[in-house]
Amino acid sequence: MCTCVTYKTSDHYFGRNLDLEFSYHESVTVTPRNFPLPFRKNKTMKTHNAIIGMAFVCDGFPLYYDATNEYGLSMAGLNFPGNGYFSQPCDDGKDEVAPFEFIPWVLGQCKTLADARKLLERIRLVSIPFSNELPITPLHWMIADQTGQIVVESVKSGLHIYENPVGVMTNNPTFDIQLFRLNDYRNVSAAAGESTFAKGLALDEYSRGMGGIGIPGDLSSGSRFVKVAFTRMNSLSENSEESSVSQFFHILGSVEQQRGCCDLGDGKYEITIYSSCCNMDKGIYYYRTYDNSRTCAIDMHHEDLDSAALISYPLKTSADIDWQN
Repeated sequence: MCTCVTYKTSDHYFGRNLDLEFSYHESVTVTPRNFPLPFRKNKTMKTHNAIIGMAFVCDGFPLYYDATNEYGLSMAGLNFPGNGYFSQPCDDGKDEVAPFEFIPWVLGQCKTLADARKLLERIRLVSIPFSNELPITPLHWMIADQTGQIVVESVKSGLHIYENPVGVMTNNPTFDIQLFRLNDYRNVSAAAGESTFAKGLALDEYSRGMGGIGIPGDLSSGSRFVKVAFTRMNSLSENSEESSVSQFFHILGSVEQQRGCCDLGDGKYEITIYSSCCNMDKGIYYYRTYDNSRTCAIDMHHEDLDSAALISYPLKTSADIDWQN
């Protein structure tokens, strides 16, 4: 399961935690403008917007988990088990797109969230797996630019697009229910308030942070949604790049998963394999991995964005300790 977040200081940031029990050897991958992007039900996109993000490159195709294009439009796909539904192709004039190619389909053509909205009007997500070894994964997506963000969910009743006023997304249930459940926490606060338990009863504020009592702390997707929404919407940082990126990773850190706490059985444990943060305005992709908390960065504009070849940077996953004596 995973968590996706946006954040704004003087610049705009987009990123996610990838929470899984295994890795596909993903890498930070730049898809330059002239790298041909083939699509199963549409023509190959020979030229397109440049894209940077985290991807599993399989048979030469970048299977993006999260990505940002050269204009700042950003997108992430998160697991949506039991709800994600993709229909069979029917060739009725809509743009039929497989889930694994949805991110490059949108980011390759659109510059803004408004462009993406128009593209979504003629899209159908269809049940076409990448291969027999990589079957369909039920996903939903957050799409964002510097003006806002939406959530896209393909379910049995059709394609649903939700405005996202809190700038976060996790997994189940559907986004409308996740958003409604925030009403249950309307009284929590970053600051402690007056006691309202009962008239005439004096209750002490015996600890800092008591305004947030009631916010869930477990690792379920519903609880992570509440926790990260509270953290993100109350977070403050200086406007510098260093402070902004640091704060972004602290926001994601509020819901990261530690090995051993989410037991899947058979000796498998879900962990936060990586956390990412992309500066949407500058095209700089930052990441940390489970065993390497040092922030690594790749600037898409340091690459030849008119190239026709993918550029990939393997993740630094080993601990990087700065010995001081």
